[in-house]
Amino acid sequence: MAGALDGLRVVDLTRVVAGPLCAQMLGDLGADIAKVERHGDGDDLRALGPPFVPGSDDSTYFVALNRNKRSVSVDFAKPEGAAILKRMAGRADVLIENFRTGTLARYGLSHTDLRAVNPRLIYCSITGFGQDGPYAGRSGYDFVAQAMAGLMEVTGEADGTPGGGPQRVGVPVADMFTGFAATVAILAALRHRDATGEGQAIEVSLLETMMSLMQAPMSSWLNAGHIFPRSGNDSPVAVPYGVFDGSDSKFVIGVLNDREFIRLADALGHPEWAEDPRFKRARDRSEHRAALLDRMRTLLRTRPRAEWLARLEAAKITSGPINTARDVEADPHVQARGMIVEVPHHAGGTVRVPGSPLRMGATPVSYRHGIPAPGGDTDAVLAEFAGMDAAEIAAARAAGVV
Repeated sequence: MAGALDGLRVVDLTRVVAGPLCAQMLGDLGADIAKVERHGDGDDLRALGPPFVPGSDDSTYFVALNRNKRSVSVDFAKPEGAAILKRMAGRADVLIENFRTGTLARYGLSHTDLRAVNPRLIYCSITGFGQDGPYAGRSGYDFVAQAMAGLMEVTGEADGTPGGGPQRVGVPVADMFTGFAATVAILAALRHRDATGEGQAIEVSLLETMMSLMQAPMSSWLNAGHIFPRSGNDSPVAVPYGVFDGSDSKFVIGVLNDREFIRLADALGHPEWAEDPRFKRARDRSEHRAALLDRMRTLLRTRPRAEWLARLEAAKITSGPINTARDVEADPHVQARGMIVEVPHHAGGTVRVPGSPLRMGATPVSYRHGIPAPGGDTDAVLAEFAGMDAAEIAAARAAGVV
């Protein structure tokens, strides 16, 4: 079956994480992605390792974000290269870029420049801080966005405890959520274009995406003047909600309402906890957090994790193991849902990567292209996206433009 975005042409001028993730999502949905890379080494993420894919110079990080794309090498710092990109944009539906604000304008490749050749073009810019404002010219990476949006200040153990202090989230969530936000914005712009025939400029930034995800801490401050404390793996509002030790390994329990706590107390063999005035209501459990958690931790250490999880699942208590990547791969639910996919790699063989989370009945995602070599599809992409013939491509190659 054709994908939802079948026939859509996307010029992908992005590197590293946020932009490539956005383009990969569009590619999974059926769009034709032309990934524009630097001459030689290509996207910076290819070299961000170890580990690397055996027999190649591609990091394992890179291959997780760059399926369903074809790679083209164009040096747009040269006027001839910029002219080729203009031709590509003139025949494209979407262009995604994540250069520092103002960079592409220097080469005549701003939204204004490209709108003149293609008014239907959707031009998506991904930056650290947006297109204007005091920080617009700053370089922005995930780590900085996590810090400046307040995420690190609510992540980690409390000051004064072992290992206390701000922590970044272990994966680049600012980059990843910004990639999702850019995808949503592009799809909305396509809907607008369907209705009006007009493209538009889109901008998403790491800082603003992270701020939009900080609803609870920001609303707490803005509306109650209360700063959320760091609470490690415990929730600042829900109890019990955290990491617990079985006799052999760790697992998590999350209880958000009084009904579930009644079931939890019964499953743990202590139904009287649900009638204890210190624990009966959510606000009481929050006030008497230490007393409840001490009882639970002492009890849970007496039996293996698997036994507790079986009891909790039978009682419909939100819970689960803390998995390594090896555990995730072996998880029967992950296997049944087909969430690890295998795609070709340009150096030969295949690579395995997490699949798309999008499940669409009529227009399912597909994995049509594997991981491209830097510039490995240049001739085909230039012919299709820029309408260049063999002589033009040969001349551009002789001039060192492609």
